[in-house]
Amino acid sequence: MRIVIVGAGLVAANAVEELRRRGHDESIVVFGDEPHLPYNRPPLSKDYLLGKEDEASIFVHDAQWYGDASVDLRLGTRVASIDLDRRQVHAGTESVGYDRLLVCTGASPRRLRDADDHAGAVAYLRTLEDSRALRTGFRPGARILVVGAGWIGLEVAAAARMAGAKVTVVENADLPLLGVLGPEVATVFADLHRSHGVDLRLGVSITSFTTSDHGSRTSVVRLDDCSEVVADLVVVGIGVSPNDDLARAAGLLVDNGILVDERLQTSDPHVYAAGDVANQRHPVLERRIRVEHWDTAVEQGKAAARSMLGGAEPYARLPYFFTDQYDVGMEYLGNVGPDGYDEVIVRGDRGARFTAFWLKDGRVRAGMHVNDWDALGQIRSIVGTTVAPDLLRDESTDLAAVSARS
Repeated sequence: MRIVIVGAGLVAANAVEELRRRGHDESIVVFGDEPHLPYNRPPLSKDYLLGKEDEASIFVHDAQWYGDASVDLRLGTRVASIDLDRRQVHAGTESVGYDRLLVCTGASPRRLRDADDHAGAVAYLRTLEDSRALRTGFRPGARILVVGAGWIGLEVAAAARMAGAKVTVVENADLPLLGVLGPEVATVFADLHRSHGVDLRLGVSITSFTTSDHGSRTSVVRLDDCSEVVADLVVVGIGVSPNDDLARAAGLLVDNGILVDERLQTSDPHVYAAGDVANQRHPVLERRIRVEHWDTAVEQGKAAARSMLGGAEPYARLPYFFTDQYDVGMEYLGNVGPDGYDEVIVRGDRGARFTAFWLKDGRVRAGMHVNDWDALGQIRSIVGTTVAPDLLRDESTDLAAVSARS
């Protein structure tokens, strides 16, 4: 059985590893647009961007590993189309047949066209090349404007400040991460960045980008509160869009990503999708969800491999993500979803170390910790269960006891 993988990122690396671990000894062909071996993306906005990790450390495996695993790795090769009827992938002048196909084409940053067309120096963060360029631009005294106060925007802002740059963040919402964390917890991250000297401009929109002089790399950014920000570099972090055009053109069902079932199978029984591009029917959350995080890429890559080999187990892992900003580390598990939450219960000191839980109808939809590194296992046991809110509020009852009674 020949397996072809389109997309040479973290999903592909983990899928290949799982396929070989499970005894699949037949042909595996991996196509990737980028010239690099599959690599981890979190360091691009964290330790690699901060200069704490060298480039070699971000790769999942070295080149010899793929050779030893007999993987036909075709890097710097763009797949032009997929023929579902003939079960073929077309790249350049070549067509490669498959018995099972895994599409893991990831996502791309949403563009801010006004910035692209009218600002001076503009950057996005998705690839290794993007992170390399930002490392060069983040220097003492540089004026950095970050557009968007989501996870990537805030991690970029932290890295720029730690490099000695002057940082301004512009965000439409009244708080950073408001849509994810709600006001009860989002204030923690607003306070964190302000305490490190970031100029947070919240609840405002950008009205225009211009340059200070013709051909200048310096941008003048006007906001709707009539203020201006002058920046040597504008970094845009306003989210990503799934790279599902290839799948759509092939005739797979697509809606905010490639639609997959609980086993990550698409509308074609020979084709699977995983990672940022996959919009899964989640068996625990009982709704569709598309997750753009490292843990999902790793675990869905493994799960897709098992499914392609005939496994029947659904992918039921809850979404997980983490962030590191300054001296704050956070891990978050679960997903509140479109119905929102009734309350957030915070345990501990929001200025130092705490845990938080989002509840709806007595059920814990999500949980997180900040700098409480022993708490994740207990959080994992609590999320998805029904608890007595008073028990969770009572900080004299430790999380282990709450978990045992959930």
